[in-house]
Amino acid sequence: MASPGPVSTSSPVQGAGLGESPSMSTEKLSSSAVNRMLMEFLIYCGRAVFVFYPVYLTGYLGLSISWVLLCMFMLTWWKKNRQWKDARIGSAIDFVDNEKHTINTELKGSLQMASWVNFTDVEKVQWLNKVLEQAWPFFGMYMEKLLRENIQKSVRACNTALKAFTFTKIHFGNIPLKITGIRAYTHEVEHREVILDMNLSYVGDVDIDAQVNPAITAGVKGLKLHGMMRVILEPLIGQAPLVGGVTFFFIRRPTLEINWTGMTNVLDSPAFGSLSEETIIDIIASLMVLPNRMCIPLIDQVKMDQMRFPLPRGVVRVHLLEARDLVAKDTYMMGLVKGKSDPYATLRVGNRNFKSKTIKENLHPKWNEVYEFVVHEAPGQELELELYDEDTDKDDFLGRYNLDLGEVKREKQMDQWFALEDIQHGEVHLKLQWFSLQTDTSLMKESTDNLACAMLAVYLDNATDLPKDGREAADRHKHGKNPKEARLTKRVACPNSFVEFSVDKDVKKSKVVYASKDPVWEEGFTFFVRNVKAQHLSIQVKEPEKKNPLGVLNLPLSRLLNTSDLTLDQRFLLERSGATSQIKLKATLRILKLEEPPPKPIVNPPSEVKQQQTKKEGNTSVSSPSNAPSSSNVVSSKEIPVVSTPKQVPTSPNEGYLAQRRGSFQAPENRKESSSSGNLRRFDSHSLLSENSIASSRFDLSDGATYPEAIRNHQGSFGEIELIIRYATLRHKLVVFVNSCRNLFPCSENGTDSYVRLYLLPDQTWKHRKKTHVKKRTTNPVFNEKVEFDVLLEQAQTRKLDVSVKNNKMLVSRERKDIGSVIIDLSEIDLVKGITAWYELTLPGLKK
Repeated sequence: MASPGPVSTSSPVQGAGLGESPSMSTEKLSSSAVNRMLMEFLIYCGRAVFVFYPVYLTGYLGLSISWVLLCMFMLTWWKKNRQWKDARIGSAIDFVDNEKHTINTELKGSLQMASWVNFTDVEKVQWLNKVLEQAWPFFGMYMEKLLRENIQKSVRACNTALKAFTFTKIHFGNIPLKITGIRAYTHEVEHREVILDMNLSYVGDVDIDAQVNPAITAGVKGLKLHGMMRVILEPLIGQAPLVGGVTFFFIRRPTLEINWTGMTNVLDSPAFGSLSEETIIDIIASLMVLPNRMCIPLIDQVKMDQMRFPLPRGVVRVHLLEARDLVAKDTYMMGLVKGKSDPYATLRVGNRNFKSKTIKENLHPKWNEVYEFVVHEAPGQELELELYDEDTDKDDFLGRYNLDLGEVKREKQMDQWFALEDIQHGEVHLKLQWFSLQTDTSLMKESTDNLACAMLAVYLDNATDLPKDGREAADRHKHGKNPKEARLTKRVACPNSFVEFSVDKDVKKSKVVYASKDPVWEEGFTFFVRNVKAQHLSIQVKEPEKKNPLGVLNLPLSRLLNTSDLTLDQRFLLERSGATSQIKLKATLRILKLEEPPPKPIVNPPSEVKQQQTKKEGNTSVSSPSNAPSSSNVVSSKEIPVVSTPKQVPTSPNEGYLAQRRGSFQAPENRKESSSSGNLRRFDSHSLLSENSIASSRFDLSDGATYPEAIRNHQGSFGEIELIIRYATLRHKLVVFVNSCRNLFPCSENGTDSYVRLYLLPDQTWKHRKKTHVKKRTTNPVFNEKVEFDVLLEQAQTRKLDVSVKNNKMLVSRERKDIGSVIIDLSEIDLVKGITAWYELTLPGLKK
């Protein structure tokens, strides 16, 4: 279920006032600080002279310019050769440090590995595969009986041209189905159910032949099927057989390859192969891909409607906003000239898929479309997004991204850029919102933007005593014949029937039940509702390819508002049908409630720091991740007030740096008070270059600089940064992977030009500074860069990591470039094991 529509996106926080010159307080620098600045400047000038003097000397001596070019060529060749050697040595050392991860990645890309290889919570069940191997011949006998007695009859009944259809050979081969991994959920689910995810792989030697008529034969010889099936055992009961029923289905559409024989061998051709397999996958999806399920009740007390069609977990609203930096697929002049692309997106959840509009000749398209999907299993179901370049012959692939909707359910709301996979480059911007299903009608808000405010779930059970055809129903409605007179006039076969549901323009059809006046469908449908009081559910029982319906029913949705649990479960008399024609269905209405993101956990400061919180002189920010090395951890930095006295001496270099950084982050009024109360700030050989944590320029050293007005007035988080920190024992290096940032403070209307600067304290000189490349015009930059520090493990465990995200501004600005920062205490981390965590960025000197 989805409803595309326009969405209005507001621009980020305006960057007005970023260029205004702030008021600055003046302080005298110590002589050591000035000397250090002059020394840095002289070193810079010396390097410049060393580089340009040979060029000047060549011209002075009247030598040919070819000598300069030759020297430049030799120097460039040497650098490239050196980089190539360093890269080879570095890759070899990285392979030694990450041997298991590298091998798993390479094998996953080249082979279809079993899931238990990559996921520790997935078990390889060899015993179950041995059971399947032993039972496979008997499974073949069961399937042969099923095909001959049930499927063959159904095929003959669906069309008169197939009355002679016969299976001539059925053999399911000697290669059984394999389960490459199984994962059990017990803690994440209700206590009365068990959920199993099984990865199925079938590469079988199946051999099936069928005869449509004496002149036409068809068959299948060889079949490949791969997919993940979820099995739910519920409810767990206290008597034999301990489980009330079994439900199984595919969470996502499986992949299928078929080797056709006979007249159907034409389907192996490229033109028809994908079409035939897609058709079969669609049939499987209509039976066993969510929201469709196969159910086996084991006790009589289990209700089939609750097993086959339980209420969904929630609704996810996907805002497809834009993409950027897509690959140019259109070419001109036989590929010599690169053009652009005509991108469009496809979105799929389960067996529901939608296509966006096409943006012509644009590598940075903006769609601003909204789609709504019903989520039946989270975690489990995924949002499958693919981008294509629209062409007249075959559309070119531009990348894909799969997002587990369980993550959206956990985060409630997500607004970020996602890097496209299986392509050189490209990103897509999505905004996702999670809606829970409620029965409180006071939460209902009528939609004003053509989006849903409620969800309607309909379970179609059966119908009874349908008329023989549509004309009989129309004549009976027109002339008022009783059923007995109608039966005496003409005898015809029982009707083939299906049910068509519609809510405004949203139309759903059930499967066709052949030759039955009491058809049983047992299917479920969902609809999005925009106005409960005005919309209604229209139901028509029809015959295939015939105009007159067998019966109709109109159900106002406002009727559900006055029922218990917003549910109607009963038989309804059909209009324009037989006098006793009825249809049984269950209609359930649920109100959509937008869930707010959960509050971020805050680490409490130690007891001795709590005692110091009564003091007012300065503060600093120290953050450490939680003990669990989870990639989803969000760690808030904590402001720790520290007492300073003129005679206080730091007990360690790190503490001295924290004192300097505390003074650096003070607001102007705090600095004035500090200066007038005894000049508590102290400068040493490191202080000059650490005042602004070394911004993008070495000349950006003004201690009097303040934060921009927009940052000073900002209330809330300045963003988060994801880091991977570990120690490479063989290379004796501390390795920090800067993965990405999210929800950074927007410094302009187009986002932020940001980079990350790192120090391993107390080293904070120019040569010890590490920084990433600049990511332009985004508040969710993805860096994926590695930074290394040469330090022994024993020393690294006693030091702190200073990480700061900065705005890449012009050198002439005297405003601070800090967007946010965090100091990580490495003594609280198992560096050998490593950790992946999100850290919250703060500017602790700002008063809120």
